[in-house]
Amino acid sequence: MSERIDSRLFEPLTVDKEEINKIVRPNLTYWQDAWRRLKQNKVAIISLVILVLMIIIAVFGPMFSKYDYRTNDLAGGNQFPSAEHWFGTDELGRDLFVRNLYGTRISLAVGIGAAFLEFFIGVIYGGISGYYGGNVDNIMMRIVDVLFSVPTVLYVILLMVVFGSGLKNIFIALGISYWVGMARIVRGQMLALKQQEFVLAARALGASNRRIILRHLVPNSMGPIIVTATMAIPSAIFTEAFLSFIGLGVSAPMASLGVLCNDAIITYRTYFFQLLFPALTLCIMMLAFNLFGDGLRDALDPKMRK
Repeated sequence: MSERIDSRLFEPLTVDKEEINKIVRPNLTYWQDAWRRLKQNKVAIISLVILVLMIIIAVFGPMFSKYDYRTNDLAGGNQFPSAEHWFGTDELGRDLFVRNLYGTRISLAVGIGAAFLEFFIGVIYGGISGYYGGNVDNIMMRIVDVLFSVPTVLYVILLMVVFGSGLKNIFIALGISYWVGMARIVRGQMLALKQQEFVLAARALGASNRRIILRHLVPNSMGPIIVTATMAIPSAIFTEAFLSFIGLGVSAPMASLGVLCNDAIITYRTYFFQLLFPALTLCIMMLAFNLFGDGLRDALDPKMRK
């Protein structure tokens, strides 16, 4: 026979209805929560601040300088850094600080332009391929495989033979080759999302394929898309610097970080600063973009939500 429990040992729980309905934690959207987690990543925020400062200085800095990146002054060539020339001068007497700023402009323009082309072309191409599937997907992905197998340098060499070297050909080459990685990412997202219930509901309501892709599938894939586009910027910057370094990039007297490194490679043992500053600028820019991209990837990853 079980022992009877004394009811005096228990106290009735009184629950206030207002306490039940009280919101302890504010309701955050996906992007608000991603921004909150990004702000907690100090390395990513510092990298973002560095990038913003570099963009501002590169865009507006030459406006406040009395030197021009094209003006030669043979009498003042190979000067060491000083109050007059912060980064020194090259063998033709041109101010290296101003030329570094113009080189940073070109690198940022190439990186952001490549990211825009990758976003615009890759999202549309990969979205169509992943959504329709079947033979459409097979044909479109085989084209991607062919383009992906050809190095970007080869595109530039072929364009240089036809049109001549220059910044325009670099943009064309990046536009041809850089979107294929984005197309693969978007295709994978489309294959995973097109079987979800919200896509079936949109189709049942009579939504067209174009509306389903642009209004439902692409917005739900923006996390990986933004991260991929961000990580493509340092890759494009390095590609432009490498091509300019080997003589396939911008032409003189335009300044590029790769051109500045190439100009200084002969005399770097004597005038080390001519190679130090453009190489350091390139390293800081690429490192900042990579660190910010890593932080952005962690912030937009739903598995990282707490």
